[in-house]
Amino acid sequence: MAKQTDFAVFLNRFLTDYLPNKRGSSPKTIDSYRYSFIFLIDYYEEAYRIGPDRLALADITYEKISGYFDWLQETKLSSVSTRNQRQAAINSFIRFLMYERPEYLNEYQRILAIPVKKAPQKEISYLKTDGVSALMGTVDTSKTNGLRDYVILMLLYSTGIRVSELINLKIRDISLHMPYTLLVHGKGNKSRYIPLLKDAVPIIQRYLDSDIFHGYVDVNRWLFVNHMKKQFTRQGINHLIKKYGDLARKQHPELIPEDISPHKMRHTAAMELVNSGVDLIYIRDMLGHVSVKTTEIYARTDAKLKRAAIEAASREIVPPEEALWDYDEDLKSWLKGFNKR
Repeated sequence: MAKQTDFAVFLNRFLTDYLPNKRGSSPKTIDSYRYSFIFLIDYYEEAYRIGPDRLALADITYEKISGYFDWLQETKLSSVSTRNQRQAAINSFIRFLMYERPEYLNEYQRILAIPVKKAPQKEISYLKTDGVSALMGTVDTSKTNGLRDYVILMLLYSTGIRVSELINLKIRDISLHMPYTLLVHGKGNKSRYIPLLKDAVPIIQRYLDSDIFHGYVDVNRWLFVNHMKKQFTRQGINHLIKKYGDLARKQHPELIPEDISPHKMRHTAAMELVNSGVDLIYIRDMLGHVSVKTTEIYARTDAKLKRAAIEAASREIVPPEEALWDYDEDLKSWLKGFNKR
């Protein structure tokens, strides 16, 4: 039985205990971090011929980690954004190690001082009000699934929630009594209340009264289920939006972009708020951004158009440390299989 290196021991503890239990990180975040370390192991094998069975904390140096970030862009052709995401994962691990292995503190401080790269600012793409109306107009609400799809599109547009937040909504999270609200469970297990438009309440109630729920509304049920009566997936929502986007584009090709997606609906919601003169702090809280700096990008995108109020603009839409470690696997295999167990 091969003995684990100290790097493997602490990486195992970081991914299986620290991130989920101490930091409250979501499975999606942990999965993203996992890939960062798979690439890191590839880098050490390629650049230094240090395999995962020999990789130790003593090998985690400023020079090597700095080289890893360059390798990502030059060899793996990663974008600046992806490079910075990998750096964030490494930095989180380094901060964890500072308390566990303080003898490397000086080296870790140097690693954390490596600057992130400034990515070129992309112009945000979003639907104009006419585009939203065209999209919503393709949905046949006389059919049960059409009614469900309409409510999905309406919530994405009127609240700006992430698709992951949408599919995790349960009936108990929606309040159709004054004040009308939606309880959203966001990144890092953080929850927030979002106001619902008054005009949206009747059609949401109509949806809850539909055949989908067979006359009985269990508040612990998913708010949106697919044709198998299972929780919607991200892919399912993507497919739904693409389907209606394709239909709307046939009639209004100038209004509906080819790359329409749930995230574009989020951008659209944010721009509606900005153009309606809503304060950036409020928009930050509504979208679930950690910093208002993230929200400011919408204000820079199109600050010229102002509407009287959001309502007016929307009326048209109505563990044990080693418990998960398999000693028969090498480190890279374990990382690739992590979260699939």
